[in-house]
Amino acid sequence: MTATDLQRPTGATPPEASRPTPSVQPRLPLGERLLRTPVVLPLVTFLLLLVLWESCTRLFSVPSYILPSPSRIVLGFESVSAGRWAEHIWATLRVALLGYLVSFAVSLPIAVGLAKSRLLSGALYPLLVVIQSVPVVAVAPIIIVVLGTGDAPRVVITFMISFFPLVVSMTTGLAATPPELIELSRSLRAPSFREITQIRLPYATPYIFSGMKISITLSVIGAVVSEFVAADKGIGYFIQFSTSMFKLPQAWAGLVILVAMSLLLFQIVSQTQRILFPWSLPKGQK
Repeated sequence: MTATDLQRPTGATPPEASRPTPSVQPRLPLGERLLRTPVVLPLVTFLLLLVLWESCTRLFSVPSYILPSPSRIVLGFESVSAGRWAEHIWATLRVALLGYLVSFAVSLPIAVGLAKSRLLSGALYPLLVVIQSVPVVAVAPIIIVVLGTGDAPRVVITFMISFFPLVVSMTTGLAATPPELIELSRSLRAPSFREITQIRLPYATPYIFSGMKISITLSVIGAVVSEFVAADKGIGYFIQFSTSMFKLPQAWAGLVILVAMSLLLFQIVSQTQRILFPWSLPKGQK
């Protein structure tokens, strides 16, 4: 008998034996694990909706010029050549990206001025709200008459639609900087440029990317609206032409391409934030 055994009380168990054994989580079936993934469940729901759509159009004999079935929409894709699709897609994508870049370049300096000056904010912010309240579809013909044909009027229309969310989110983010940091930088006599780039912009980054995600999808809408008014190419022009000729499967095919384009641009902005500014993501997305 050792000295350790003599010092241990009768009936006491060693420390190792008193530790609780970790509980083993039961392994879920493969089907349930797949359904819990963030991609599979929406995909299964989408496929079920397609099957229901196809079944209803066939069961009730819905004409394709009213509501084409998914299979007829696929045929609408195939009835247009790849070169023609590429021409229309590039025309819409070019205008959407140009309008988006112009709106970002204009929004940032305006947002800095609105965040730093109460006088400027009181003077310009109501004016921006009034401009945003004007229906762009009603102004679009006037813009076409003033600027003529080409990409310029379409870029301006796209800019008008995608501009407001950016400037609001940027202004909100720049104004959300803790005032203690602003006072500290001014007490240290930091230049205004460094205050903006090293203090305000890092705090505003989550707000800026939120506005960018909204604005990039609105830029596609703006490009399509401009093509409805005056264009000879682009997905918006293609949809308008197809519906005027009662080629609804082709029009729906163009609509599918627009949705895919918006989702792709949205994911590009999201992944840019995730890769370059991971600290700005919400906790649930990191």
